[in-house]
Amino acid sequence: MSDPDARPLLTGKLNHKHLVALDVIAAFTLSGTAAGNLAAGSWGPGVGLPAWVAWVSALLIGIPSMTRRFRPLTSLWASLFYSLLCVLTGALEVVFFAMVLPMHTVASREPRNRSLPALAVTLVFTFVTNSVPVRPMTLAGIVLSWTLLCSVWLLGRASRERRQLAAIAAEQKAREAVIGERLRIARELHDVVAHNMSMVAVKAGVAHHVAEQHPAEAKETLGIIESTTRDALVEMRHLLGVLRSEQEQGTELSPAPGLSGLVELAERARSTGVEVELSVDVKEPLPEGVELSVYRIVQESVTNVMKHAAPARCTVSVRSESGSVHVGVRDDGSRITWGAQGHGLLGMRERVAVYGGTFSAGPVEGGGFAVSAVLPHG
Repeated sequence: MSDPDARPLLTGKLNHKHLVALDVIAAFTLSGTAAGNLAAGSWGPGVGLPAWVAWVSALLIGIPSMTRRFRPLTSLWASLFYSLLCVLTGALEVVFFAMVLPMHTVASREPRNRSLPALAVTLVFTFVTNSVPVRPMTLAGIVLSWTLLCSVWLLGRASRERRQLAAIAAEQKAREAVIGERLRIARELHDVVAHNMSMVAVKAGVAHHVAEQHPAEAKETLGIIESTTRDALVEMRHLLGVLRSEQEQGTELSPAPGLSGLVELAERARSTGVEVELSVDVKEPLPEGVELSVYRIVQESVTNVMKHAAPARCTVSVRSESGSVHVGVRDDGSRITWGAQGHGLLGMRERVAVYGGTFSAGPVEGGGFAVSAVLPHG
C-alpha cells in the first residue's frame, strides 16, 4: 500500500473524476461571471473589436481551467490568448482568475525549466496587457496579480517536490520491505527445517537401537526418516538464495501458524465489520513452509480489506490441486489506491516467488479487489 503522506493535502479523498468535475464547475463559473459582466455592461469600450469577439472570449475564458489536467502548458497558453481578447474588448479583472488554475497545474506537473519560463511569460503578459490605455490598472493591481500568480506557482512547485520526495521514500521503503520480508521468510523456513532435522535425529537414534531386535519397527522408522528428509530438502532448496543477517540468527519465533489458524483469522476479521466466507479444501498434507506462506498471504489480504475496504464482504478460498495449493481472496469493498504497490503486496509476491509460484493482485471488474496465488509443493 502506498504511503498516506503522499496524498494531496486538500484533495486526498477525491479521485480523478471528482477533480475534473471541480474543474468543470470552476470553468463554468469563470465563463458565466465574464459573460454576466459583459451583459451587465461592466466591460470597458475596448479597442473597436466586434461585439461577438467579446462574447466568444467571455464564453471561452474558462476552457483552460477545464483542460488543465490533460494539457497543462497548452491550457496556460490558451488562457493567455483568451485573456488578451478579454482585455482588448474591455474586460480586466476576470483575466487574473483565468490564469490561476492553469499556472498551478504547470508548476505542479512540468519541470522547473518549463514552469519557471512560463511564469515569467505570464507575469510579463499581465504587466503589458494591464498597462495598455484600454483600461489601465493601478500599480497596486499589478502587484496583486503578480502576487497571486507567484503564489499559485509556488504551491504547485511545492506539490511537485512533495510527490517526488514521497516517490523516493516509497521506493526506499519498498526495497527495505523486500529485504525485511526475505529475512522473515528465512527465519520461518529455518524453524521448519530445524524441526525436521530434529525429528530425523530422534528417529535415526530409535532405528539404530531397534534395528537388530525389531527390524519391522526399524523399517517403519526409516520410512518416516525418508519422508521427513524429503520435505526438509524441499524446504532447503527454497531457502537457498535467501540472505539472513547475523543479528537475526538468534531470534526465537512462536510456533508457525497454518491452515488451522484461518478460522480464528476469519473470526477476528468479522469483528471489524468484514464479512468473511472461508472455504478450505486441502486433503493432502502440505509442507509446513507452504502452509505458513498460505496463512500469511490470507492474513495480509484480509488485513488489507479491514484497513482499506471495510465494511465489506470477503471471500477466502484455499484448495489443493495437482501438487499445488491455490489461494484466492476477493472483496467487494471500495478503496482508493494511491501511488505504487504497498509493502503487503510486495511481501506476498516475495513469499510466492520463493516457491516458484504465481501471484496476481488488483482491482476487479464490478468493484472490489482480488488476490490470487498458486504455490507448488510437490
